[in-house]
Amino acid sequence: MGRLFGTDGVRGVANADLTAELALGLSVAAAHVLAEVGTFEGHRPVAVVGRDPRASGEFLEAAVVAGLASAGVDVLRVGVLPTPAVAYLTGSLGADLGVMLSASHNPMPDNGVKFFARGGHKLADELEDRIESTYHAHESGEPWQRPTGAGVGRVRTYDEGFDNYVAHLIGVLPNRLDGLKVVIDGAHGAAARVSPEAFARAGAEVVTIGTDPDGLNINHECGSTHLDKLRAAVVEHGADLGVAHDGDADRCLAVDGAGAEVDGDQILAVLALAMRDAGTLRENTVVGTVMSNLGFKLAMEREGVQLVETAVGDRYVLEEMKRHGYALGGEQSGHVIVLDHATTGDGTLTGLMLAARVSATGRTLTDLAGVMERLPQVLVNVRDVDKSRVATSPELAAAVGDAERELGATGRVLLRPSGTEPLVRVMVEAADIEQARTVASRLADVVKSALG
Repeated sequence: MGRLFGTDGVRGVANADLTAELALGLSVAAAHVLAEVGTFEGHRPVAVVGRDPRASGEFLEAAVVAGLASAGVDVLRVGVLPTPAVAYLTGSLGADLGVMLSASHNPMPDNGVKFFARGGHKLADELEDRIESTYHAHESGEPWQRPTGAGVGRVRTYDEGFDNYVAHLIGVLPNRLDGLKVVIDGAHGAAARVSPEAFARAGAEVVTIGTDPDGLNINHECGSTHLDKLRAAVVEHGADLGVAHDGDADRCLAVDGAGAEVDGDQILAVLALAMRDAGTLRENTVVGTVMSNLGFKLAMEREGVQLVETAVGDRYVLEEMKRHGYALGGEQSGHVIVLDHATTGDGTLTGLMLAARVSATGRTLTDLAGVMERLPQVLVNVRDVDKSRVATSPELAAAVGDAERELGATGRVLLRPSGTEPLVRVMVEAADIEQARTVASRLADVVKSALG
């Protein structure tokens, strides 16, 4: 697998790349590293472990639990819950470690392991590096002291996690959703129960699709990566809006009453103005990424809201927010972080807050999202290339330079290796969609020839 940790934990094809042995070994290594840095000092350590509904999550969860307990960590199994729920429970229960088993929006055969530190925050890069190093040391035969007798970890199921998390979501909403009809697409994933329950408790009339996970259908032609069924359902039921999650529900995209997509940039724009009006947008600043649509930047500038950009990846958005105390940030993909109420992207919370803005203003989502004009943006994923050479290829640099000169001030180009998949993403933005497609296609061909 090369380096184990990517931008969002360890991912791969379950039982091929991500094996039970690897999951167990990483869990043992994580326990040892956190013990070494003093996280467990003076008390018996506790971990919260959750997963999405993938079939492979069943045996991977067993492996993680076994690894932690064998290292002397008590485990609370919360079952199938969203990634942000595991993060929240890690913090609210005072646990020392959280572990989520999910590959997010990836197809069903994949799975992943993500660790959270005390408080529900993502582990720092240096801790991930230490965990990986410790894992390899154990794998090569380096002995470690195994607890025995009463020193081994105890395991119990924590069924209260579902209600605790939903109550948290309802408790932080600025207003109720009475009178709204909302369609929720749960991607047959971790939010299949949580999101409909939260919206219903908040007062909305809820219609559901993609809420019957069987372990095999997660993300399959549904959820935030496949919006067609949600669009159709919103129009069919005359709903005010639709909300789509990904497999682990750390992101949210939306559909307005006419069936038009409302992406992460538009959601951020709506929430930024809502928080500005409520006086909760600290420093009058929102954090986005270099992938943020130019239309979003222009809208925030027009509204007097400062935009700070980071590298792509919600962990980098979060780092910038924590560093400067900003309250809101996110990505075009629908990862939205409301730092006063969550330590990571939370798709259910995002959807609830978006619906709350519709309810509070009496305006349609179409009207609210119209605060920004989304400029045409084309994204091409180029597979089976050496993504490590994106920044060093002279041929690619020359092609990008040519494209940037052609687009001028009305567009831009971004090439980046995916942090979670074996591919290079080519993004082109232009005032004209056909020009964006032409330039993106040409650059994708160069990526294939230069890095193939």
